[in-house]
Amino acid sequence: MDYAQHLSIGRLLDTPLANSPQQEIIHAGVMRYDYAGLRQRIGRLGAALTALGVRQGSVVAVMDWDSHRYFEAFFGVPMLGAVLHTVNVRLSPEQVLYTINHAEDDVILVHEDFVPMLAAIYARITRPVRVILLQDKPGEVPEGLPEGLPFAGEYEALLGHADAGFAFPEFAEDTRATLFYTTGTTGDPKGVSFSHRQIVLHSLAMIAAICPVPGMGGLHRADVYMPITPLFHAHAWGVPYVATLLGLKQIYPGRYEPGKLLGLIAEHGVTFSHCVPTILTMLLAAPEVERVDLSRWKVLIGGAALTPGLARAALARGIDVHAAYGMSETCPILTVADMVASQAPGDTVAVRVATGKAAPLVQLSLRDPAMAAVAHDGVASGEVTARAPWLTGGYLKNPAGTDALWQGGWLHTGDVGTIDGAGVLRVGDRLKDVIKSGGEWVSSLELEALASQVAGVVEVAAIGLPDARWGERPCLVVVMAAGADAVPGIRVVMAAAVEVGRLPGWAIPERIEVVAALHKTSVGKLDKKRMRAERAAD
Repeated sequence: MDYAQHLSIGRLLDTPLANSPQQEIIHAGVMRYDYAGLRQRIGRLGAALTALGVRQGSVVAVMDWDSHRYFEAFFGVPMLGAVLHTVNVRLSPEQVLYTINHAEDDVILVHEDFVPMLAAIYARITRPVRVILLQDKPGEVPEGLPEGLPFAGEYEALLGHADAGFAFPEFAEDTRATLFYTTGTTGDPKGVSFSHRQIVLHSLAMIAAICPVPGMGGLHRADVYMPITPLFHAHAWGVPYVATLLGLKQIYPGRYEPGKLLGLIAEHGVTFSHCVPTILTMLLAAPEVERVDLSRWKVLIGGAALTPGLARAALARGIDVHAAYGMSETCPILTVADMVASQAPGDTVAVRVATGKAAPLVQLSLRDPAMAAVAHDGVASGEVTARAPWLTGGYLKNPAGTDALWQGGWLHTGDVGTIDGAGVLRVGDRLKDVIKSGGEWVSSLELEALASQVAGVVEVAAIGLPDARWGERPCLVVVMAAGADAVPGIRVVMAAAVEVGRLPGWAIPERIEVVAALHKTSVGKLDKKRMRAERAAD
């Protein structure tokens, strides 16, 4: 007999259904059920989509907040052999339209909050699509819904008439499972897709990277999980799949609001989350933080550098914070900071903010512009390139972009860093964000790390601005706490860094601007391109 079994997303449900079927999954204020109920709802979703004509290879898009519906689609759509397109609802309507047309969506699941956006662009969608309405209060027809959208029905009503015992088809593990779009500084969004095999392997590698950690650190079966990275962003970094395989209690918060998120942490005893630095900064600045015990909360920070200042602010609240590293094209995990820092004595900030060691099955290599290997001695720097079984094979319908991404047989991250003899990666900067002054490189991340430690600094971005004499000069753009004047402190810290040899004297920014807020991209990263453009003409 042939005992071979394909690595499919549906297999991630086997263990929790067998071992923890009564564990809860909660969409705050909307839905609550256990893993056995989850499997029934996934079956109903598969049956309902099949009745609408969804087949292997069809593309089903989702425009929703972080909800139980989105979580169900993470399984129910790929388990049909169809492709789950997670639409970035923070993009402009024109960019959303581009992704819908480029992905060739067949069905769109849209929350009532995003119906006006979809209605405004619907006439320019280039192929017929069916639309399923998503509501937090099913049965109540929202007021002011635009006419003309081809609604096939409302989500809960469709599931209510579908078969919970629906039998999902079998297909090859290299079948495309997911698709989302990553935005760069120029050009149209790029489509990034992953197969069932890649997502299962990524899930297993992530478990191997973050679970076998002694004591409090890491992710364990007793943890309560809540994502604070949008589900449209690289499958919420793949952690919902990991949490499901482990059978964790899961909390989905809906729309992100600081007070609500902090309240859910307190109400449900959330112990594990992940987010970009700007979200953590926002939560630490919220008034509600004074009333919430965060001493059991573990947070992975990715999407941008975890600065020492933010790490110290989190630790002061009792948060067990660590950096992680990857990108949309890597599914996304590549490295994680050493989580034994959770149990280590003394000052562990340097360990927590390090980009970290490669996850199992990840190969990292530093390369110069000619693709020659750079020494892993902790001193020599080069572009970080990677190989792993789950990295995307390329951009959808974009052979030129794919060739650039995989030049020389390694995936190019666009980041510059060092790797020491123990395998610890430290990313110094994005290639596009490195500041070149007088022919010498200045790391924007190093400048940000120094400034972030000054009392009163809430957020900081270091950018390079054109300079007639030096080519570029560094500029700091800073958000300060109310009533604070951190500029003198920043200058003192920079001077001290020069004195101890951490920073060359010519790298000190003369220009420090105080602003109310820093520009962000659709996924919460610092939008340095926009910051540079605004100041280049000054």
